[in-house]
Amino acid sequence: MLVNTKEIFQIARKKGFAIPAPNFYNSDSIKTYIEIAAKNNFPVIASFAEVHTELMSIEEAAEMGKFYADKYDIPVVLHLDHGMTYSVIVKAIKNGFSSVMIDASSKSFDENVRLTKEIVKVAHAVNVSVEAEIGHVGAGQNYENHEQTESQYTKTEEAVKFVEMTNIDSLAVSVGTAHGSYIGTPEINFERLKEIYENISIPLVLHGGSSTGDENLRKCVGFGIAKINLFTDIVNAGMKAGQEGKAADLLSLNKDISGGMGNCLEHYFKVFKTERV
Repeated sequence: MLVNTKEIFQIARKKGFAIPAPNFYNSDSIKTYIEIAAKNNFPVIASFAEVHTELMSIEEAAEMGKFYADKYDIPVVLHLDHGMTYSVIVKAIKNGFSSVMIDASSKSFDENVRLTKEIVKVAHAVNVSVEAEIGHVGAGQNYENHEQTESQYTKTEEAVKFVEMTNIDSLAVSVGTAHGSYIGTPEINFERLKEIYENISIPLVLHGGSSTGDENLRKCVGFGIAKINLFTDIVNAGMKAGQEGKAADLLSLNKDISGGMGNCLEHYFKVFKTERV
């Protein structure tokens, strides 16, 4: 069943678990994620990133999400990840996404607030939840233990002010993770995460979960992270399974890939201590 994030995030925050948010990019990937979640009777957040509109349209992603969500009696959030463009975010809302992210984190604080408030006004009018980001999560090798990094830590005082000014439903924070694969060892600023958690009442979101390490992610969950984004680890697991399976045909290869991706997601359900809701 299709839901927004408000209720399940509050449950996750209260009980101390996180919900994985794997990115889908075709029908096989979203089907795999939701089937694995249904097998375990767990909630799941099926995320579709704006950047992946080069692979399928918002309309296609929405129809796939609603179709598979309706097949199972588990909470499924259909989420637009890293919405950068106003028109794309509004299109996602109009086509049935139950949650959207407005990512204006690379802009000034005031501009981030302005753009986020515009999306909140549109989304909340139709019961769609909104995620936004303060600080900036970089990519690839650019993470916090490098001298040169495009990531910027979330400042607690700015996060508090931002939440109050925008009325968002969840906040993505930058505390040392990065999108994509790490080169080296990630260093998470748990003190900053704890400080933000203690000063903000809404659920927190962690981007760049891949390659962060199971123990680091468990600790993040303990400091109020209710949603953790995953993509690189999952698609890498699918690629590895496809290579090792030595399939004789395309159908068998797709099955091997989906199996690898599903096993990876199942692993992260355990790491995040996800519970039934």
